[in-house]
Amino acid sequence: MSSFRNKSGDDEQERPLEQTSTASAPADVDVGTAADVEALMKKYDRESNVRVWEGTPKLVIRWLMVAFSVYSIWVTLFSNAMPQKRLTVFVGLIAIMGYLTYPAKKGNVKVNSLPWYDVILMLCGSLPFFYYAYDAVRIIKLSARIEPFMIVLGLIAILSLMELCRRSVGMPILCVLSVLLIYTFYNMFQTPNATAFMVIRRVIYTLFYTTSGIMATPINVCAKYIVVFIIFGAFLERTGIANFFIQLANSICGAAAGGPAKVAVISSALCGMVSGSSVGNTVTTGSVTIPMMKKTGYQPEFAGAVEAASSTGGQIMPPIMGAAAFLMAEYMGVTYAEVALKAILPALLYFAGIYIAVHLEAKRLGLKGIPKSELPKFGVLIKKIYLLLPLIILVVLVASNTYTMQFSAAIAILVAILVGFINKDERLNLTKIIDALEVGGKNVITVAVACSMAGMIAGCITVTGLASKLLGGIMTASMGIPLIALFLTMLCCIVLGMGVPTTANYCIMASTCAPILVQMGFPIVVAHFFVFYFGIVADITPPVALAAYAGAAIAKGNPMKTGVNATRLAIAAFIVPYIFAFSPVMLGIDAQWYDMVLIVITALLGIFGVAAGLGGFLYKKINWLFRILFIVGGLTLLIPGMLTDVIGLVILAALCIYQKLTAKKEQMVAQ
Repeated sequence: MSSFRNKSGDDEQERPLEQTSTASAPADVDVGTAADVEALMKKYDRESNVRVWEGTPKLVIRWLMVAFSVYSIWVTLFSNAMPQKRLTVFVGLIAIMGYLTYPAKKGNVKVNSLPWYDVILMLCGSLPFFYYAYDAVRIIKLSARIEPFMIVLGLIAILSLMELCRRSVGMPILCVLSVLLIYTFYNMFQTPNATAFMVIRRVIYTLFYTTSGIMATPINVCAKYIVVFIIFGAFLERTGIANFFIQLANSICGAAAGGPAKVAVISSALCGMVSGSSVGNTVTTGSVTIPMMKKTGYQPEFAGAVEAASSTGGQIMPPIMGAAAFLMAEYMGVTYAEVALKAILPALLYFAGIYIAVHLEAKRLGLKGIPKSELPKFGVLIKKIYLLLPLIILVVLVASNTYTMQFSAAIAILVAILVGFINKDERLNLTKIIDALEVGGKNVITVAVACSMAGMIAGCITVTGLASKLLGGIMTASMGIPLIALFLTMLCCIVLGMGVPTTANYCIMASTCAPILVQMGFPIVVAHFFVFYFGIVADITPPVALAAYAGAAIAKGNPMKTGVNATRLAIAAFIVPYIFAFSPVMLGIDAQWYDMVLIVITALLGIFGVAAGLGGFLYKKINWLFRILFIVGGLTLLIPGMLTDVIGLVILAALCIYQKLTAKKEQMVAQ
């Protein structure tokens, strides 16, 4: 949900960021103003590379986006049209707006330029969907006996949509789909008496005319739920809540040791949960926090890694979870409130791990915090607590199970408008309301395109039976040992998730990897949370660690070292899924409150041990032998079971006591 980005209205483009944002990206880009942030976004975030419109064309497209947002809200609230009509019109409009927004290649684009081939692609990409909506009843009755011209229309629509995906989302998800399409055609040609016409008709019918392809669960959830939450995010941005989150984090922990890094952890968690983009959140929030961290004394690679890891973690932070929570509820067959509730403990452990690592690094470097005189006053900020009202209303309405998610989001939008009028520092006006609707419409494009690609990926997997083959391969390679099977599934998730947006990322994981774990006997909730976590951390896992590379660009650090540091900081994200896989109590499955308290305490201690071992410092520098022991003790605590908890606790307690005593002795000798 691409909220909190400086790429929306004109006023956003011209307004400079905090004066502390003085770091620069690689030699050609200085970070400090909204224009600099935009340059970085274009470099690392595919969906920020848009056409430049001025004058009347800009006005026309602006109102087209506004109309689409209003139409989407109306449809999701009031339309009773059959899915084949509602979804095809939605994707057809997405195709039109997508080609009006995204040029064929990166770089400088001529003002008010729409080449003839883009006009053709726009028409070819949209008209088949509108035709399907017009003639949906007859097409449904024809079933798999679709006519030749319908096959051509479907093929053209699929190819046009794939090209739009290349422009707006990027190549990774397109490469996955292309490989699966090739495999699908190859697989179908192996059937007896298969002809080219029969194979092409079946593939096009499955991917375009059924609910097992483009019109599958991802795009349905996008059109029904996600679109209105994206628009809500655009309105929320204009209430000034992002700035409030950063100032609040500053007032809470800015004065602590290494304060700016802790501010980055907290503010990125809060902003990232409604962002839907690890890269976007890294660039916009990081343009403020990373220079502050460097000024405090953190190394560039560490500063960039903190922001990248925290921004990526925002995607797993309830209640919004980057819009994936709504998809998870649909796939798992549970309510949205259940998903958000189950995500709380794992998310808190993730950010606790980063916070602990940041604190230990500050102690190692002897860093101080920001002087209190330079920090915003908590008493002043608390007066703006009303800015949280839209989020609170949203969560309360959704959790009540009385209202639908889309109705709850619509009410939250109205509350956000009301809050915006109240906030005198960033007061909402009619222009900003129009801006929010425009940006909401633009931000829907990439999510919808990614969801349509994810639907086709799921269709290819279903029609070829690839999921069962993947299951067989993992079962054979793991020899039936659950831990090895989980590890192999983790690798699949990281590879498939590289460079893929949050929503599409989860859709791919839910279609490919989650069924494997379910068939192995893991609860469906555990399986989906496991694959979601490891799909997300692909954004900070080298070699394709886009969020880490964006953080490195702002910090002027080495991208690969930043990625390695981000992976180390986010170690909890690589451990916590294994904990709830073997002990679903963490997700609230068959759990008593004391079981959950125990597992949280032992998990926090375990993460502390692992963080100390990886960081190499506690009260003093830790030698390699003791670092290994810290990691072993931490991992032992993370393994569910009373015996392992006791062993881990003894190891960590002994190491901590030894560290404290020897550090105190060395200090006395030095004095």
